Amino acid sequence: MKGKLKLGLPKGSLQNATIALFKRCGWKINVNGRSYFPEINDDTIECAICRAQEMSRYVENGTLDAGLTGKDWIAENSSDVHVVEDLIYSKVSARPARWVLAVPYDSKIKKIEDLKGKKIATELVEFTKNYFSKKHINVNIEFSWGATEAKVVSGLADAIVEVTETGSTIKAHGLRIIHELMQTNTQLIVNHEAWKVPDKREKVEQIALLLKGALLGEKLVGLKMNVPEKQMEKVVAMLPSLNAPTVAHLYQTDWFSVEIMVDSGVVRDLIPQLLKNGVEGIIEYPLNKVV
Repeated sequence: MKGKLKLGLPKGSLQNATIALFKRCGWKINVNGRSYFPEINDDTIECAICRAQEMSRYVENGTLDAGLTGKDWIAENSSDVHVVEDLIYSKVSARPARWVLAVPYDSKIKKIEDLKGKKIATELVEFTKNYFSKKHINVNIEFSWGATEAKVVSGLADAIVEVTETGSTIKAHGLRIIHELMQTNTQLIVNHEAWKVPDKREKVEQIALLLKGALLGEKLVGLKMNVPEKQMEKVVAMLPSLNAPTVAHLYQTDWFSVEIMVDSGVVRDLIPQLLKNGVEGIIEYPLNKVV
């Protein structure tokens, strides 16, 4: 490769989850103490750690060739970058995070229009300003450096715009959600000029392919089982899978070995049903990647 790919990794809550995801793809990233330039077992990649809020700016101006950041921060910075892949992962759940509007539980504010002339605290200032401007609702947006929930609880703001995955933290602070502004997820982005360089583009596409495969592998498990011939049609009809199951005849018997990939969430209900239909020797195993 002509020059290493300068790859940005998000600092903060997503850092450990990102490093763990790369490890499942075969890339071992070693963060040494407070260094912002971790080691990686790939001579064609040079890593840097920076805040997700700033990532898209660094990718846009070419300081980094590519990086992982939230859809929300790309929108906040109005960054001109190429989005290679949408990736849904977090420290809590495998679902998109949401930026929501929340008010005190006993507030008279019931809907977004009730905020006219009110003060809103948020870290996502520019996006929030644009959102309310498009709805022709005049509000005062104030930047919050953190502990945003406390701003409205202490009376420093009438409402907050905050990111949440489950809503539990917002409820724990005595707040209620009245509106959702956007859903966000992690995106793999690349600088437009770097995307034109064949070697760098190929490396970014490789990263996207394996990250997506590792995330899919988290959602699925493999199931292997022995099925009597007389029950084959009925059992196969019960099996959800990406494609048709793999079937092999067991040596000198009227039994078959059947193997599938299935969503991990359905296994707890599926296995008892399989057993009731004569299936034996069920083995469940994790999948590292599905590509």
